[in-house]
Amino acid sequence: MTAGVVVRESRVAIAVAGACPVCRSPGSQPFLSVDGRDYRRCETCAARFLYRRQLPSRDAEYAHYLHHENHPDDPGYRRFLTKLAVPLLARLAPASRGLDYGCGPGPALAAMLRMAGHEMAFYDPFFRPDPKPLEVTYDFVTCTETAEHFHRPAEEFDRLMALVRPGGWLAIMTCFQTDDARFQDWHYRKDPTHVVFYREETLRHLAAARGWHCEVPVKDVALMQRPSDHGGMK
Repeated sequence: MTAGVVVRESRVAIAVAGACPVCRSPGSQPFLSVDGRDYRRCETCAARFLYRRQLPSRDAEYAHYLHHENHPDDPGYRRFLTKLAVPLLARLAPASRGLDYGCGPGPALAAMLRMAGHEMAFYDPFFRPDPKPLEVTYDFVTCTETAEHFHRPAEEFDRLMALVRPGGWLAIMTCFQTDDARFQDWHYRKDPTHVVFYREETLRHLAAARGWHCEVPVKDVALMQRPSDHGGMK
């Protein structure tokens, strides 16, 4: 069987009732119903996710994002982003080239990385939808507070990982789901555009399935490194 056939078949698996939209495993189970929303959990990668039929419309998503107040010059927001920026910068070569994927209307993280001497490109399906930045590869790709919004996370991670050059880094920041007993009242779940929730083990599983190295330097941050051409890591 060719690689192309495998990819097509794995994508078809997402359409199967109960299939995990994160790792494409068929092994998911009903998890919780709350506030009129129904969630499942994956027995393979441990993700929790909203039933596909209940995903918000694109218009509803966009209207909600317009109320976000993540200003690039806000010192508090910048401090929040250092959680990812500091460990990532420690792993990058000088003058690396990166992509801020899901940058939103005010790409604060990209501004911070530029100040550190790195070249940045931007992509956001709502605020910077030009697909040209997705046609090349990068030394690193950042995805902060974005993965929880993915309606097709398996396909998004395929795209993100394809954007990283051999030896490069994919940096993910999302609030890890850790306690099922608190899921119902968790503030992160109550955002109507948050539809998929990852555990540390979820992201480690996604990396391992592709032969990538995964580090979790702090809670809510995963740094995945693509193997270099000669099979090792940087």
